[in-house]
Amino acid sequence: MSAIATAAALSIPTSLCRSSKFNAKKAVRGGFAVSAIIGEEGELVDRKNIWTTIFEVEDPRSKAPQCKGKFLDVNQALELARYDIQYCDWKARQDVLTIMLLHEKVVQVLNPLAREYKSIGTLKKELAELQEELSVAHNQVHISEARIGTALDKLAYMETLVNDRLLQDRNTMESNVSTPTPSTSKESLDTVKTRPPRRSLNVSGPVQSYHARLKNFWYPVAFSADLKDDTMIPIDCFEEPWVIFRGKDGKPGCVQNTCAHRACPLHLGSVKEGRIQCPYHGWEYSTNGKCEKMPSTRLVNVKIRAVPCFEQEGMIWIWPGDDPPTANLPSLLPPSGFQIHAEIVMELPVEHGLLLDNLLDLAHAPFTHTSTFAKGWSVPSLVKFLTPASGLQGYWDPYPIDMEFRPPCMVLSTIGISKPGKLEGQNTKECSTHLHQLHVCLPSSRQKTRLLYRMSLDFAPVLKHVPFIQYLWRHFAEKVLNEDLRLVLGQQERMLNGANIWNWPVSYDKLGVRYRLWRDAVEQGSKRLPFEKSA
Repeated sequence: MSAIATAAALSIPTSLCRSSKFNAKKAVRGGFAVSAIIGEEGELVDRKNIWTTIFEVEDPRSKAPQCKGKFLDVNQALELARYDIQYCDWKARQDVLTIMLLHEKVVQVLNPLAREYKSIGTLKKELAELQEELSVAHNQVHISEARIGTALDKLAYMETLVNDRLLQDRNTMESNVSTPTPSTSKESLDTVKTRPPRRSLNVSGPVQSYHARLKNFWYPVAFSADLKDDTMIPIDCFEEPWVIFRGKDGKPGCVQNTCAHRACPLHLGSVKEGRIQCPYHGWEYSTNGKCEKMPSTRLVNVKIRAVPCFEQEGMIWIWPGDDPPTANLPSLLPPSGFQIHAEIVMELPVEHGLLLDNLLDLAHAPFTHTSTFAKGWSVPSLVKFLTPASGLQGYWDPYPIDMEFRPPCMVLSTIGISKPGKLEGQNTKECSTHLHQLHVCLPSSRQKTRLLYRMSLDFAPVLKHVPFIQYLWRHFAEKVLNEDLRLVLGQQERMLNGANIWNWPVSYDKLGVRYRLWRDAVEQGSKRLPFEKSA
């Protein structure tokens, strides 16, 4: 076994056991690594070039977690797993840097000016030595790749344990096990102590009224392109009817979709000069809810409810809660390099939490979407969702898909589509073409969701100009969604009859479980919500 393979097997940094005439060495100055090359006689030759800025990462070995005792608890083990990822990342960068420096050496050897002073035999010898060192370096990169894969698997396993611990703690707190009395037998006491808590979330029974705290967020409700100056968009949000229209200044407003006079739906009327006119008696309201015209009678001070409304990045947002709105809205634009190809709105007869549960789950694809995007997919032996311990985003393995839940009701995903159905661990970065999706699940009512879907591509911009292409996109989106709806509607029916739709979560349910824990924390009024990104 070579020195490199031995070092990998023993988890010893290979820089301590590798020997060659040409080595990449790191010197730490003020917390930053500086690349250098050790020559034949050991002299330090500065080789800082355009590549080194990518690899100036501090050696993490000095910051290895110090754990006392023979056994580690879950959190200590998770910390060690994270450190292992940091070390593997640093080591992989050093391996790649070594290859780049060796290639640079090859270029120097082949330099026409240098060849004038060397014989053909010398050049062949030097190139042969460099080729051997490159072969060793490439093997080391493959070893590093394998170690990173192993480290990611360990991290995913530890995060699953932590996630299970959260569920167990939650269920233990909620359990109503009575306190044993002094007369309780020792056998029953042992039974109480050893009985493991059920790893489940309780999502069953009729959908309860939405908690007021869930309303204190910015919610996307419409695409800007759908709201013209003379049109309006009626929506339901948290079981209240609203209507959106543009004022005289072109800015959107959102008011109660009920006339103050005789409770007529305002969206049945029209928009005139930036005011929405009731079709019953012609009362007109501005975007702040104030009635500014009352034909055929004396104008009195009348106002209907309006909520904060804002337009950003092609979407209309409202704040339906009673708390003051936050100053910043999250960005929902696709990543750089993508172009938006389709924006679709659908009204669906399911509770928005059930739809989010479905969108945050990819393990069902080869069983559910057999006539659309997952047609021909094989069923992998293991599906994992890898994510930071405190995050609501991550990536699927073995599917080339990155995914994020963005509170309060958005799901963003980037899908590598170079080789659809390829399941050999390919990730999105290894794919040359990608599809980006945004799903907004607006809670219309306890059994109805307004879905906003935006699709973007980083290839084929010409598709935007194909006539009627939007109808094709909508047809495909509806076909995929209908494969899910028949299942989710069945879940909803059984949930309403008392079945628990989260009875037994498993490892690939991680993101859906985290959404449910986040939502429970919001409704319970937690001061700090779980899985929030650190400031």
